[in-house]
Amino acid sequence: MKSELDNIEVRPARRQFLKAGAALAGGLIAPGVFLMKTGQARAPDEPASASKRWGMLIDSNLLDESDADACVSACQRENGWKDNGRPEIDAQWIRKVKLTDNQTGQQKFLPMMCLHCENPPCVDVCPTGASFKRADGIVLVNKHTCIGCRYCMIACPYNARSFIHENLKDQLPVAPRGKGTVESCTLCVHRIDRDGENAVPACAEAVNRNDHKPILFGDLNDPNSEISIRVSELEGSQLRAELGTSPSVHFVGI
Repeated sequence: MKSELDNIEVRPARRQFLKAGAALAGGLIAPGVFLMKTGQARAPDEPASASKRWGMLIDSNLLDESDADACVSACQRENGWKDNGRPEIDAQWIRKVKLTDNQTGQQKFLPMMCLHCENPPCVDVCPTGASFKRADGIVLVNKHTCIGCRYCMIACPYNARSFIHENLKDQLPVAPRGKGTVESCTLCVHRIDRDGENAVPACAEAVNRNDHKPILFGDLNDPNSEISIRVSELEGSQLRAELGTSPSVHFVGI
């Protein structure tokens, strides 16, 4: 199965190189950084718990192109970003990826987003700590400490991050964004902090219907959770597992 992800070049020395340059980047401030005042959905005295590891299982056998489009549209509405038709610089919170079987020509369409890795290279290379992983496994960007160096974009093997080039307006309190900073999927963290195990990310909500659940969300640390059982039953796989990033988003049928 061939996709655009096969064209990503992975250099083992990249992480070490970027770490070496972190001290230099730490003294640079990205020009034109404009930040919006942020709210905090989770109370300061209620930290994320390491007992949880939130993740998703995406079954490509149950998704069609319209489902992938619905995921993108739902994410845009939920988080207040838009596609301006410029794939090289537009937001990459979530995007539609086409997979083609080289032997049969069969095509599949998947939503692709930040995979919230257990060992996130974006966090390793960030010189300011703006890229960080919460105790519950969600990988985020602190817009107040991001300097726009874009090291994390280079380090991410999934092309899951993007840089904000333009002035922004009409932002949503649940998804603060800022010109001159990097952004990516948050797994709808505001829903998770509000609803806990009952949370459903916007992309999953857009395509799940009754017993038809192409996208499952839940706690991967709980062996009795629906997502853990399904990952085991369906032999869900991690994208580019050989890299050792151990994503929290698993896939079936690719």
